[in-house]
Amino acid sequence: MSLQMLPPGQETPDVQVSWEDQQRINDFSKLNSRLSELEDQYRQKQDENEYLEDVGTEIELVDEDEVVQYKIGSTFYWLKQSEVVERLEKQTDIAAAELNDLEDKVRSIKDEMDELKRVLYKKFGNAINLER
Repeated sequence: MSLQMLPPGQETPDVQVSWEDQQRINDFSKLNSRLSELEDQYRQKQDENEYLEDVGTEIELVDEDEVVQYKIGSTFYWLKQSEVVERLEKQTDIAAAELNDLEDKVRSIKDEMDELKRVLYKKFGNAINLER
């Protein structure tokens, strides 16, 4: 890693970091980590939701009188197509609700981070980098 001087005019004056400032920086860091975790969970839940929708579409093509294997826990059961369709619809609804919940959490964290950025950039200017 090499150290470089900032170009003339971009130097920042020495700014004292208070205890409150350090707490804000720490809070931002924690929120940033939490945001990354939630975004990963969101992607996984989105994939699961797409998978459930695809499976539901495929199962609807099967005759209603046929039985198909359906996994409950770690065991596969033979169930009627209509019952499997109902269960998949319920699972899809649950997954969609979880996606909405994750979206709300992500939005809330981003709002908190934006507020912390505003306060910290106001005090430290270019001396601090809070971008992901």
